[in-house]
Amino acid sequence: MSERIIELGADLPRAGTAVERSAGTSEREERTLARIALAWLTEPGTRSVYQLVDELGPVATLELLLDGGAPDRKLRAAVAARIAGGDPRAVAAEAVRRTERLGARIVTPEDEEWPARLVDLHHLHLTEAQRRVDTETAPPLCFWVRGSWPLAEALDRSVAVVGARAATGYGTHVATELGYGLADRDWTVVSGGAFGIDAAAHRGALNAGGLTVAVLACGVDRPYPMGNAALFERIADTGLLVSEWAPGSDPLRARFLIRNRVIAAGTVGTVVVEASARSGATQTAHRALAINRPTMAVPGPVTSAMSVGAHELLRDHPKTRLVTGVAHVLEEVGRIGVDLAPPARGPDRPIDTLDDDAGSVLEAMPRRGTVGLERLAARAGVDVRTAMRKLSLLEELAMVVRREDGYALARPPRSTADRPAGP
Repeated sequence: MSERIIELGADLPRAGTAVERSAGTSEREERTLARIALAWLTEPGTRSVYQLVDELGPVATLELLLDGGAPDRKLRAAVAARIAGGDPRAVAAEAVRRTERLGARIVTPEDEEWPARLVDLHHLHLTEAQRRVDTETAPPLCFWVRGSWPLAEALDRSVAVVGARAATGYGTHVATELGYGLADRDWTVVSGGAFGIDAAAHRGALNAGGLTVAVLACGVDRPYPMGNAALFERIADTGLLVSEWAPGSDPLRARFLIRNRVIAAGTVGTVVVEASARSGATQTAHRALAINRPTMAVPGPVTSAMSVGAHELLRDHPKTRLVTGVAHVLEEVGRIGVDLAPPARGPDRPIDTLDDDAGSVLEAMPRRGTVGLERLAARAGVDVRTAMRKLSLLEELAMVVRREDGYALARPPRSTADRPAGP
């Protein structure tokens, strides 16, 4: 957890010291304080803690852990180490005061704006998982939120657009177009606020006047990276900044990986625009696949290291769908049979409207000069009567012209630039 919060706790009463609940504190507020304290004691996603809260409630779970009753040795050691930094209840109370000063709010599963979709994390189990960030993937205990939109409403129609920090110009362009197009169609764009693909997706949504949500790996008052500080302020003004860590918490490396499960589970689907061979974006995609969320990848140049991760997703996971634009994404996450991508085709040409015989007659026309009716019919492989009918059609379409000695291809009209200058 954050060193700054630990330092804060150093000047507060130690665990075991009675910290009385004030007369004005309701049972609901006490449960919220207990959730905050638990989030400080253990990193988010800890399954044993989530299960205890689910069975006993947050207040009883906090008391159990503080009494040394954690169900496993590692958790007991982690709790004991954290308690040395301060009393969890006092730290939670200070976190509440800091949240209020910031103009943010704390959202728990008891609130109406809690995203119900996150419950799927209870069933998230990754194959061959060994690292803590891959095994401790339980639902969050609480969120800190900056912004006026209700969290559940913002995530109801949402798509995660994630990718490499060291994005190429191609990837940045695609992410911006996706962010803009999704927001323009009233979908929320969710990402992690990082440089590269994340920032491009957020900016695309903002430029469309749409809603975007940044899920952070630090406190909602800690813009990280600092270079995106202005972007975070824009998001807080019109969208949401969301974090499982209290204000002041530092952006530690492991927290980015822990955070990714929320991006995967909180959205309807996930799009990976660019990703290297070892990328947090592909980790997000693996979590989305594990809970059967629509998972998509944008193909890139086979020579680009920033497209390796996306290509591997497409090769190794049959459920991953290749997408090239907003229409494809909406076909995956939208309404069945309604949000369908139009078939890929080139621009319409007049020749596309011709039937087979008319097309044969047109193809048989010489590129230069004229041709007689009978000779043209023979070249086209149709009878003279059919050739006459199709030539009449082609004349109406201004594709051929009739001359004294036969038929010729009509010359395309010259553009204004080709016309000779006037006097």
